[in-house]
Amino acid sequence: MAYVDGFVIPVKLTDKQAFIDHARQMDSIMMDEGALRIVECWADDVPEGKQTDFYRSVDRQEGETVCFSWIEWPDKATRDAAFARMGQNEEMMNTPMPFDGKRMIYGGFDPVVVLEKNHG
Repeated sequence: MAYVDGFVIPVKLTDKQAFIDHARQMDSIMMDEGALRIVECWADDVPEGKQTDFYRSVDRQEGETVCFSWIEWPDKATRDAAFARMGQNEEMMNTPMPFDGKRMIYGGFDPVVVLEKNHG
Protein backbone atom coordinates (compact mmCIF):
# COMPACT_ATOMS: atom_id res chain seq x y z
CA MET A 1 0.00 0.00 0.00
CA ALA A 2 1.19 3.56 -0.70
CA TYR A 3 2.35 6.26 1.68
CA VAL A 4 0.75 9.73 1.66
CA ASP A 5 1.97 13.19 2.63
CA GLY A 6 -0.81 15.69 3.32
CA PHE A 7 -0.69 19.49 3.48
CA VAL A 8 -2.98 22.37 4.45
CA ILE A 9 -1.52 25.67 3.28
CA PRO A 10 -2.60 29.32 3.72
CA VAL A 11 -2.36 31.22 0.42
CA LYS A 12 -3.25 34.81 -0.42
CA LEU A 13 -6.20 35.00 -2.79
CA THR A 14 -4.15 37.23 -5.07
CA ASP A 15 -1.40 34.57 -5.28
CA LYS A 16 -3.48 31.78 -6.85
CA GLN A 17 -1.53 31.68 -10.11
CA ALA A 18 1.80 31.97 -8.28
CA PHE A 19 0.73 29.02 -6.11
CA ILE A 20 -0.17 26.98 -9.21
CA ASP A 21 3.11 27.86 -10.93
CA HIS A 22 5.12 27.01 -7.81
CA ALA A 23 3.25 23.72 -7.37
CA ARG A 24 3.91 22.70 -10.97
CA GLN A 25 7.61 23.44 -10.60
CA MET A 26 8.07 21.70 -7.25
CA ASP A 27 5.69 18.83 -8.02
CA SER A 28 7.61 17.92 -11.16
CA ILE A 29 10.73 17.51 -9.01
CA MET A 30 8.83 15.28 -6.57
CA MET A 31 7.48 13.19 -9.46
CA ASP A 32 11.07 12.77 -10.69
CA GLU A 33 11.97 11.66 -7.15
CA GLY A 34 9.39 8.86 -7.18
CA ALA A 35 6.00 10.35 -6.26
CA LEU A 36 3.15 8.48 -7.92
CA ARG A 37 0.51 11.21 -7.80
CA ILE A 38 0.27 14.78 -6.53
CA VAL A 39 -2.98 16.70 -6.10
CA GLU A 40 -3.10 20.44 -5.35
CA CYS A 41 -6.55 21.82 -4.40
CA TRP A 42 -7.78 25.42 -4.05
CA ALA A 43 -10.58 25.92 -1.50
CA ASP A 44 -14.03 25.95 -3.09
CA ASP A 45 -16.59 24.75 -0.54
CA VAL A 46 -14.83 25.01 2.82
CA PRO A 47 -17.16 25.93 5.69
CA GLU A 48 -16.08 27.90 8.73
CA GLY A 49 -16.59 25.80 11.84
CA LYS A 50 -17.69 26.75 15.34
CA GLN A 51 -14.74 25.11 17.11
CA THR A 52 -12.20 24.30 14.42
CA ASP A 53 -11.86 24.22 10.64
CA PHE A 54 -9.30 24.30 7.84
CA TYR A 55 -8.98 28.09 8.13
CA ARG A 56 -8.19 28.04 11.85
CA SER A 57 -5.73 25.22 11.35
CA VAL A 58 -3.41 27.57 9.44
CA ASP A 59 -4.40 30.81 11.21
CA ARG A 60 -5.87 32.21 7.98
CA GLN A 61 -5.39 35.95 7.65
CA GLU A 62 -7.53 38.51 5.84
CA GLY A 63 -7.32 37.98 2.08
CA GLU A 64 -6.18 34.35 2.35
CA THR A 65 -7.73 30.99 1.60
CA VAL A 66 -6.56 27.44 2.20
CA CYS A 67 -5.14 24.88 -0.17
CA PHE A 68 -5.27 21.16 0.51
CA SER A 69 -2.67 18.97 -1.16
CA TRP A 70 -1.38 15.45 -1.03
CA ILE A 71 1.42 13.38 -2.48
CA GLU A 72 1.14 9.64 -2.99
CA TRP A 73 4.37 7.63 -2.78
CA PRO A 74 4.87 3.91 -3.43
CA ASP A 75 6.05 3.50 0.18
CA LYS A 76 7.57 5.41 3.10
CA ALA A 77 11.12 4.38 2.19
CA THR A 78 10.79 5.99 -1.26
CA ARG A 79 9.36 9.13 0.32
CA ASP A 80 12.09 9.34 2.96
CA ALA A 81 14.85 8.90 0.36
CA ALA A 82 13.23 11.49 -1.91
CA PHE A 83 12.90 14.02 0.94
CA ALA A 84 16.58 13.51 1.83
CA ARG A 85 17.61 14.20 -1.78
CA MET A 86 15.20 17.14 -2.12
CA GLY A 87 16.72 18.70 1.00
CA GLN A 88 19.96 18.94 -0.99
CA ASN A 89 18.28 20.20 -4.19
CA GLU A 90 19.39 23.81 -4.79
CA GLU A 91 16.33 24.63 -6.92
CA MET A 92 13.93 23.48 -4.22
CA MET A 93 15.84 25.15 -1.41
CA ASN A 94 16.22 28.49 -3.21
CA THR A 95 12.76 28.86 -4.77
CA PRO A 96 10.60 31.25 -2.71
CA MET A 97 7.22 29.90 -1.63
CA PRO A 98 4.11 31.95 -2.52
CA PHE A 99 2.65 31.23 0.95
CA ASP A 100 3.63 31.39 4.61
CA GLY A 101 5.38 28.08 5.16
CA LYS A 102 5.45 28.63 8.93
CA ARG A 103 1.67 28.20 9.01
CA MET A 104 1.57 25.18 6.70
CA ILE A 105 0.40 21.94 8.31
CA TYR A 106 1.87 18.74 6.94
CA GLY A 107 2.46 15.14 7.84
CA GLY A 108 3.03 11.64 6.52
CA PHE A 109 0.25 9.08 6.70
CA ASP A 110 0.01 5.32 6.36
CA PRO A 111 -3.26 4.55 4.54
CA VAL A 112 -5.49 2.14 6.42
CA VAL A 113 -8.49 2.12 4.04
CA VAL A 114 -8.28 2.74 0.30
CA LEU A 115 -11.29 2.44 -2.02
CA GLU A 116 -10.95 2.99 -5.76
CA LYS A 117 -13.24 2.78 -8.73
CA ASN A 118 -12.05 0.75 -11.66
CA HIS A 119 -11.89 3.23 -14.54
CA GLY A 120 -11.21 0.53 -17.12
